[in-house]
Amino acid sequence: MPTANTSTSGKKTTKRSSAASKSKSTTRKTSAASGANDAIALLKADHRAVEKLFGDFEKAKDESRKAQLAEQICLELRVHTQIEEELVYPASREFLKDDDIVNEALVEHQSAKDLIEQIEGMEPSDEMFDAKVTVLQEMIEHHVEEEEKEYFPQLQKSEMDLKGLGLQLAERKKALMTELGGPASSTH
Repeated sequence: MPTANTSTSGKKTTKRSSAASKSKSTTRKTSAASGANDAIALLKADHRAVEKLFGDFEKAKDESRKAQLAEQICLELRVHTQIEEELVYPASREFLKDDDIVNEALVEHQSAKDLIEQIEGMEPSDEMFDAKVTVLQEMIEHHVEEEEKEYFPQLQKSEMDLKGLGLQLAERKKALMTELGGPASSTH
């Protein structure tokens, strides 16, 4: 496992214990250094953006504001789940030994998509509207926690090209946002 040291110039240097860990660590370092182009950074940014939208929904009193926020939440989640299902999950199956984590994520996505469809067919004045958005929030919070604590760390330890995947995700997200009527520049 690498250990970080700080040199006199203030920059961090890294010691490696073996050639194998050097190879893996270098792959991760390159991916992490790419910032917004790193797949995990992009997915986490999506998570934070949706968390904020859910928070805004909880505070909203006006039905038109709730409708606007619910619409944005549903759009963001549709795009996010689609890019994960099209690009991230299939690619990760090649690098991870355990398919269960991907299979569970797909089941969670389907449950969320079913609820999104119900919400999109409702008005904020409908009796179950707030309850359905709240349950969607709880489902997404659970899903995000599993991804960020279990799935993403496994990807970071793998040889997966997270920078290359991040570029694909950003392009596909932009296309989907345009296709689904969202802001084309949305890059959370």
